[in-house]
Amino acid sequence: MEVAWLRSKIYGGVYGQALGDAFGMPALLTPAQTRARFGRVTGFLAAPDDHPVHAGLPAGRITDDTEQALWLARQIIREGGVSLDGAAQAIVAWYDAVSGDTCPFVGPSTRRGVANIRAGMDPRRSGLGGDTNGAAMRASVVGLIHPGDVLSAARDATTTAIPTHNTSVACAAAAAVAGAVARALDPQATLRDVLSAGIEAADIGAQLGAPALGASVARRIDLAISLARDEMGDDESRIQAIHDLIGTGLAASEAVPAAFGVVALADGDPMRAAEIAFALSGDADTIGAMACAICGAWRGIEAIPLAIRQALRAANPEHDFDAIAEGLLQVAQRRAES
Repeated sequence: MEVAWLRSKIYGGVYGQALGDAFGMPALLTPAQTRARFGRVTGFLAAPDDHPVHAGLPAGRITDDTEQALWLARQIIREGGVSLDGAAQAIVAWYDAVSGDTCPFVGPSTRRGVANIRAGMDPRRSGLGGDTNGAAMRASVVGLIHPGDVLSAARDATTTAIPTHNTSVACAAAAAVAGAVARALDPQATLRDVLSAGIEAADIGAQLGAPALGASVARRIDLAISLARDEMGDDESRIQAIHDLIGTGLAASEAVPAAFGVVALADGDPMRAAEIAFALSGDADTIGAMACAICGAWRGIEAIPLAIRQALRAANPEHDFDAIAEGLLQVAQRRAES
């Protein structure tokens, strides 16, 4: 396997995740609010003092979206792959590290899943009922160890979802992100291929999670892509359409399809995707993290300017993005050669 292109794509996926997360972190609840407060934004900003979730976070700081992905990645690197117990251990370890019982960033499904695991519940049951986007926001690192293998990425992403988000909807969402990232690692993949892989993987994940009420993630991804490509509108109207018709909330069936709409509207450019996710608002850090991870994996690390990477490292000194990317590269190579 050629190392240079794969290294570029895996580094692009890791830094893309952090880019979208940190860029979207200060956004407010609606496009109108964000536009009125900030105008057009082209770089990292600190969260406003009145931000409902991220008040006090400095410019370039990642949130739980990337933190969970990095903790999961470290576990994958240690194990050389994905396991149910390993995923549960990684999420509980992250939760403890951020004092999750009082941390405002922890999502409702993750909080409930961790409490169930701590109470001794089997990880196959601890995440029942979890239908928010927490499993999907950490799933990009699963895709990064499966170059071109959408099926394996979807299955492993579902495994990492189950301890906290064991529903057909949330598993579909996690599988969609991982599947798109896995396809993005193929140097021959077009953007259409990457987006289609997300839909394919969502259908796989939906069959593996516990049955639950909720719209089809796969069909909503398709709808979001269609809205992003509406030839009758400009970018602002397309962004508003995604906000109004897909949604930007915590639900897995909103945030993940919205992220795919961002990827399509950005034409796979991670920097443009970060700007669009910010303008989209709502759960913009999560949407941006997923969208930019996919874009970064497709375009490669060269699509993320060096100054941006340096700013991310400076704002998050406790996380070694390069070491994690290198570790994932080694796992991907071993799996491809086995």
